Amino acid sequence: MVDILCPPPLWLIPVLPTVGFLVLALFGAKIPRRWSALVGAGSVGLAAATTMCTAYCFLRHPPAGGIIENKLWTWIHVGSFEIGFSLVLDGLSLVMIFVVTFVGFLIHLYSTGYMADDPAFSRFFAYMNLFVAFMLMLVLADNLFLLYLGWEGVGLCSYLLIGFWYQDPANGAAARKAFIVTRIGDTAMAVALLLLYKHAGTLDIQRAMAWAADNWELGSGMALAVALLLLGGAVGKSAQLPLQTWLPDAMAGPTPVSALIHAATMVTAGVYLIARTHVIFMLAPLAMTVVAIVGAMTLLLAGCSALVQTDIKRVLAYSTISQIGYMFLALGVGAWSAAIFHLMTHAFFKALLFLGAGAVIISLHHEQDIFKMGGLRRRLPVVFWTFVIGSASLAALPLVTAGFYSKDLILWAAWASSATSPWLWAAGVLGAFLTAVYSFRLVFIVFFGQEQGHVEHRPGFRILVPLVVLAVLSVIGGFVETPAYLGHVTSFSDLTGTVLPPVDFAITSHSTEHLFQAVVAGITLVGVFLAYLFYFKNPTIPAAIKATSWGTWLSRFWLSGWGFDTLYDRLFVRPFVGLARVLRGDPFDGISSALGRLTMAGNLVLTRTQDGRIRTYAFGIGLGAVIALAIVVLT
Repeated sequence: MVDILCPPPLWLIPVLPTVGFLVLALFGAKIPRRWSALVGAGSVGLAAATTMCTAYCFLRHPPAGGIIENKLWTWIHVGSFEIGFSLVLDGLSLVMIFVVTFVGFLIHLYSTGYMADDPAFSRFFAYMNLFVAFMLMLVLADNLFLLYLGWEGVGLCSYLLIGFWYQDPANGAAARKAFIVTRIGDTAMAVALLLLYKHAGTLDIQRAMAWAADNWELGSGMALAVALLLLGGAVGKSAQLPLQTWLPDAMAGPTPVSALIHAATMVTAGVYLIARTHVIFMLAPLAMTVVAIVGAMTLLLAGCSALVQTDIKRVLAYSTISQIGYMFLALGVGAWSAAIFHLMTHAFFKALLFLGAGAVIISLHHEQDIFKMGGLRRRLPVVFWTFVIGSASLAALPLVTAGFYSKDLILWAAWASSATSPWLWAAGVLGAFLTAVYSFRLVFIVFFGQEQGHVEHRPGFRILVPLVVLAVLSVIGGFVETPAYLGHVTSFSDLTGTVLPPVDFAITSHSTEHLFQAVVAGITLVGVFLAYLFYFKNPTIPAAIKATSWGTWLSRFWLSGWGFDTLYDRLFVRPFVGLARVLRGDPFDGISSALGRLTMAGNLVLTRTQDGRIRTYAFGIGLGAVIALAIVVLT
């Protein structure tokens, strides 16, 4: 019976959350909360179930060429410019829709409990459904124009969700910041699409990539220009240097929003874009080097900032920036499948950590300062153990966590790939050490020591069930791709290998690989031990370090995100605002204002003729007739 339904219509996957959005947007204020929750979470749940069925069909009966195409209709047809509203499924987009729908459903289920008392309950789910729908459109699009529509759609939804509690001006400012900063990258991406269409004559992804491979030589200047512009779009959406400043402030939104943006949707869009257009990047080796350097620098800068944050959500925000940096590092050294593998495992453990943080926050009456927590492992045992699992996976604890297997692949590729440098590997290893320290710093401060805050209520099953499911995935999710000494399972790379090329290894020695993996594992364990020593065994050590003059300065510097906000404020924001004030009296504005006032005056005169008196109307008709006859007679 299942085979008869194989495969389900591909369009059904994005349509289900879209329908959920429409129902909630139109009728959400008129239906009970339980129905809003059912529509909001249920529509994404049905999309996840459809995705599972689609995955079963795709893997059981692989389509010819490894691609399923679903051409719906012609969207735009002007001269030779034709854009279809068409969807395509391959190994890469299958992974992405699984992450978006399945993790997205768990976040929606969690939200039914977390947002239960919010007065704008239905509006919240309407925005969340729309977010998922646009992300699914982005990853299933068969052309870059439709992809760009989904790209801009998730940007719009991020603005709506980050500023969801818009009554607080700070939340509105954070939403505007995210919208404006990502627009910089979006503009670069739009220029890239225009250049690509000008030369290739199409925005169909498959045909454009084939044309580029056939017509652009290795190192082509135009391939480099397009690749760098696409990278500009990617660093904006994925919060990489130099456009990373919006993501920490995005914590202004509700915690489920943070989980959705940081784990399953928006921040992964840049990684997906580079992977999807990998042909162009492979034709521009310099662009790939830039991608790797951006990733390496970002993962280090964000890792340092995560070490000193006091807001539990901002720690995880900087952690997200750092982990996306690992994905960019993998993309830059040609480890395409490893980047997507880490994208998937990161979705599991980062969603788990954000949702666990949310459970702590609501249990302590919306307290987010980690130094006002402590001792929660006894009061919130399920949250504690699942949070420890998520932190262990984030830190890539050897052998037993999903994060270990995906990060291990990236670090080995950073050493052994023919397109890398020892410095990139060293940056990745140092980042792994920092990750281990700040991950377990969070665990020891929040869940151990003396209890600082009073637990007002414990989370219910709608919050705990997603935590447990994500904790299981954060452990077993890595076993789809294991190294040679652990069975050499290659299920994940086999799936994505139909779309993405393999790594070009310059070093193939298994003994060398095992040695470097042992070194990285040892460094990770040292980081966990130092976190235990500094934040559990002897917490006076970090306090003493911070009390020194250089410790105080460094802590403030990292706490501010390396001063990027201050730098951008002085370089761009203040000059722009000053220029706007100078141009406030621009004479051209006076001309347009005068036209507006003239129009309003004419409107005022005409409205006075409509006084509701029949004699006035009759007089006007008669006067008009006399004037018309006079014109006829005199001419």
